[in-house]
Amino acid sequence: MMNSNKVANLINKRHKIDKEIEDIQKGCPHSSRSIKYVRERLDSTAMVTRYICDKCLLIIGYPTKEEIQNYLKQ
Repeated sequence: MMNSNKVANLINKRHKIDKEIEDIQKGCPHSSRSIKYVRERLDSTAMVTRYICDKCLLIIGYPTKEEIQNYLKQ
């Protein structure tokens, strides 16, 4: 019984953290971006190349093939 309470508590904390992250990302002007590798989805292990806001870490776009090639050369 104790484990189920602990799990419920952790899920509740995760929900609060997710909401706080969402609020921060909604308020961010996304004025600075970088190309980075990120997971395709939260439940995925596949990595993809995306534009990420430097301040709030939100995925904000897709680089072109040329931009990806330049990124990979670095």
